[in-house]
Amino acid sequence: MKRIKSALAAILITAASLAATGCNGEENNYKTLDPETAAEVAEIAAADERLTGELENKTIKWMATWDINPDSTGKNTPIELAIFQSRYGGEVEYHNVDWNSRYDALANAINGGEGIDFFPANDLDAFPKGAIKEMFAPIDDYIDFSDPLFSGVKDVADIFAWNGKHYVIVNDVSGDNCVVIYNRDTMEENGLEDPAALFEKGEWNWDSFQEQLRQFVDPESGQEGIDGWWYEAGLSATCGVPYIGIEDGKLVNNLKDPAIERLQNWMWELGTANYVCVDEHGWKEMPSYIGEGKELYYPCGVWALYREKAQWAAEFGENAMFVPMPKDPNADQYYIPCGLDGYMLVKGGQNPEGVAKFAACKRMAITNERASEIGTQQLYDDYGWTEEMVTMLHKCHDMAKENPFYDFYNAIDQDVSDLLDGNELGGIRAASKGTYQWSESVGVVSPAIDQYLSEYNALS
Repeated sequence: MKRIKSALAAILITAASLAATGCNGEENNYKTLDPETAAEVAEIAAADERLTGELENKTIKWMATWDINPDSTGKNTPIELAIFQSRYGGEVEYHNVDWNSRYDALANAINGGEGIDFFPANDLDAFPKGAIKEMFAPIDDYIDFSDPLFSGVKDVADIFAWNGKHYVIVNDVSGDNCVVIYNRDTMEENGLEDPAALFEKGEWNWDSFQEQLRQFVDPESGQEGIDGWWYEAGLSATCGVPYIGIEDGKLVNNLKDPAIERLQNWMWELGTANYVCVDEHGWKEMPSYIGEGKELYYPCGVWALYREKAQWAAEFGENAMFVPMPKDPNADQYYIPCGLDGYMLVKGGQNPEGVAKFAACKRMAITNERASEIGTQQLYDDYGWTEEMVTMLHKCHDMAKENPFYDFYNAIDQDVSDLLDGNELGGIRAASKGTYQWSESVGVVSPAIDQYLSEYNALS
């Protein structure tokens, strides 16, 4: 057994060395696991009996705007990739695409027979759109929900079903989709209580969020409130009702729900009080203002902090911190915008079995206690996080798992997205910009949304 483990470790270390060299043979400075950690990961992979079988085709083709392999952010070899390399001799071949044209690029790859195998579900805009347009394939022939590795995510996978088939390989529900990033120095210097302390006391909600804005914001003195492109969706999720949901396999229009009306009326208050500042910069976000003490809140995905400390501190400051989106004081639960760690199988992919094995490695990395500990340690070692940041991230993940919440308004059709995700009459962003109240917008857009959903539901 010792020889087997040593051999697996050698394979992993060799794979790491190749990753450091790069596809073109040129050296780069990307991080790789140190030999001791690589050997331990190999041992964990060999010992976990939930990883079964072998893999004939060892390469899986990944198309996304970000690489699973180590990259220039300072990311090390992810534990799931290390397990995939050591247990199956696997390799992830990265196909980079631009954010705005990624679905066009995917369609071209499918039509061109390039054999792209998988695509991220993390952006929450692939389903049900990709199922309706037959860009993605059902996963049921490759993922067995009676398998101990995947049985724990079946309930969430059921959310992403269309025509009775599952379309998302769910690795995990995450709480890092959108949080409030802030600078503790700014809070202290302005006599404001640390949002993390408010959260710990159960007092971080719409009211305390708004009160801190009231005390801080003073545009004439260069003190601004909420920045970024994600705050509307992030705040919207806290009411617990999606704009567009899925119930019993059908798309549902919730635009007239009282909870959404309450949420939109509150965002109107924020907008008309000049607490929203992204439009003040000529529609350019300014995350560096957080580090400079000029802005109070920057709602964004935690991915903004999944970088070397020198990179995130240059924007948000050395003393940056984050908390979940504030609780809706009238909601029955504490809802936050949930993330999704998962993959879509691309239609015409050449190695769906390989993707399924890679997903199994990801599930093992999450559910194997020691593998999970190694992954958490990377937050300290690679990104320079504090213990409070790591603890807060774990709390966010726990909250997301307790109340999985997903909104599909950006995942149906471009026409639906254009109607809803805008600043004009009918858009969900108009109230927070102080442009139109929701009572005006909902009457304009809801009938049109009903028509679109009716057409798509007829296909399910």
